[in-house]
Amino acid sequence: MSTAPPALLAGLIDDAAVFPPGNAPLDVAVARHRAHRRAAYAGLVGPLLVPVADVETLVAEASGDHAPLAVGLIARPGVEPRAVADAVARLRDEDVVEVVGAELGWFAGWRTLPVDGLPLTLEVPRGADRDRALDDVRAGVDESGRVVQAKFRTGATPTWEWPDEVELAAFLHDCARLGVPFKLTGGLHHAVRAEHDGEPQHGLLNVLLAVHSAVHDGARAAVESLLAQRDPRLLTDAVLDLDDESARRVRSLFTAYGCCEVTDPIGELDDLGVLDLAALAPDEETPS
Repeated sequence: MSTAPPALLAGLIDDAAVFPPGNAPLDVAVARHRAHRRAAYAGLVGPLLVPVADVETLVAEASGDHAPLAVGLIARPGVEPRAVADAVARLRDEDVVEVVGAELGWFAGWRTLPVDGLPLTLEVPRGADRDRALDDVRAGVDESGRVVQAKFRTGATPTWEWPDEVELAAFLHDCARLGVPFKLTGGLHHAVRAEHDGEPQHGLLNVLLAVHSAVHDGARAAVESLLAQRDPRLLTDAVLDLDDESARRVRSLFTAYGCCEVTDPIGELDDLGVLDLAALAPDEETPS
């Protein structure tokens, strides 16, 4: 059975279970994340994402006879950057938690954040500062060699209107043009572009193919067209046609995305034949 190149999906889906619309209590999210780490699809799942305000609860929930829990610390735009540094400092000596990165809103002074080389993901704003932010993180590392990338929100919130194909294509196109690695957050719960509960959502396969197009030819119209495509068979066949080198190039730019229920897209990818979870671990129960 032909499936997508492993490099295309490895570590792609960060576990955002505690964030909307999932809103799982942290103890539930930690237990589920440990189960994900034991599942057939473990290689597709990134760290558990935890708000910086919840570090004390995190330490308590992560304690016990377990391997250290890999987490990404999250501060939404508007949260004081110092809160990120304080959260990192609080967890630095805890052997039950491994902080693998921090995410916060982009601000001009991010290089002064005292987090000692921790990889940073900076959520870019809309408007005039978007281009400034992308240019600021374009190298993928700062002067000290610390990994840094952009982040863009693909789902709607009460204060963030859903970005349509034109806006998202512009972001992907510009990241490819500038060489800015990025992650996405919000709204990518499904494999294919569609309306869910009356609201538009981008599709994961659409985004992967749109990034591939942006990386290879830079035509914004083609990127927009792929983001708008709703035919699951066409999208699946196109993803299955990607070779290993193309998959690596896509993922060198599109590093990860946050999803509040990681088994939703994984189950759909399995149903479409992009994955074969039974072949990965025949004795494991695949997600529904």
